[in-house]
Amino acid sequence: MKNTRVLIAPNAFKHSLNAMDVALAIQEGLQKSRLDCVCECFPVGDGGDGTGDLMIKKHNGSIVSAEVNDPFNRKIISSFGLVNDGETAIIEMANASGLHLVKPEELDPLRATSFGTGELVKLALDKGVRKIVLAIGGSATVDGGTGILRALGIRFLDAAGQELTAPESLTELASIDVSGLDQRILACEVSILCDVDNTLVGDHGSAAVFGPQKGATPDGVKKLDTSLRKFADVALAQTGIDMTLIKHGGAAGGVSAGLYTFFNANLVNGIDFFLDFTGFTEAVAKADVVITGEGSIDEQTLHGKGPFGVAFQAKRKNLPVIGLAGKIPLEQNEKLNQYFDVLLAIGNGPTDITTALKYTEENLIRTAWQVGNLLAN
Repeated sequence: MKNTRVLIAPNAFKHSLNAMDVALAIQEGLQKSRLDCVCECFPVGDGGDGTGDLMIKKHNGSIVSAEVNDPFNRKIISSFGLVNDGETAIIEMANASGLHLVKPEELDPLRATSFGTGELVKLALDKGVRKIVLAIGGSATVDGGTGILRALGIRFLDAAGQELTAPESLTELASIDVSGLDQRILACEVSILCDVDNTLVGDHGSAAVFGPQKGATPDGVKKLDTSLRKFADVALAQTGIDMTLIKHGGAAGGVSAGLYTFFNANLVNGIDFFLDFTGFTEAVAKADVVITGEGSIDEQTLHGKGPFGVAFQAKRKNLPVIGLAGKIPLEQNEKLNQYFDVLLAIGNGPTDITTALKYTEENLIRTAWQVGNLLAN
């Protein structure tokens, strides 16, 4: 009997394991089982933290390191990747403007900016790139991308002509001076990988949904939403583009809306772009069964998350799909069942979230071992 070809294509398990470590744990479990299998590890990203690193590695890209500003204008060493013979830069927003760069007690999206990410963009332009891929997950900012825009030469001015830099100060915005914009960015194809479809403002906007995760109090959320509305109003008057209507515009604290409006950036579904960019279809073509997963799989997964992108491609080839997660729905879900033949929660018993995160690797290995034994029968 021929061996089973298993394609292991999980997303990261947030706050626990990155996507590659998840894939390796599943592979270990399968190899310990009775299943005679050949495994291919193909960790995926949908725009979240770590997506850029995966793309750089898939393309055997080179890393460029540089000193830039963190979300609070402190100097740090950051980096980005170059692939396709230096034609394409892959930039992780989290590398310069990420939550992981900030201590929990320092979180303050009223002041944090994406300027450092803009510095990486400028450095990529200095390298002569023609395409920029921006993975925006894991940011500490809710600045509408104004930090990135400032790093590329755009100035945000109050009525007296004074430059505004902090997100909270955008309530005083009167005009946007684009005369100093680095024109090289307009000749560049910019793609922003989005894994959410939130708009810029309102109850489902970037401040309301993502502000609290980044340290905003209820009052802070209101201030940020007001700032972003003001930004949108002034931008509409000057560009004719209504930032509040842009699908995906609220991703990463509004970076998507800002860069779409002033750089003509392409806002793309993160997982679809990733799978195309990394040649996932070739891997699926060789597989007999596909295993994917992330921390939680539920109906939200169907809105552009990594496991859905993987399952969608697998189902086009009529392949069985197994989803592993820390958490799955209690009730059967017809929509999920169209794409996942089996959904398994990996937990080994009732426990608190801290303990569950601690034992993610062991739980993945055990569950994959059991899956392998079942497939071997």
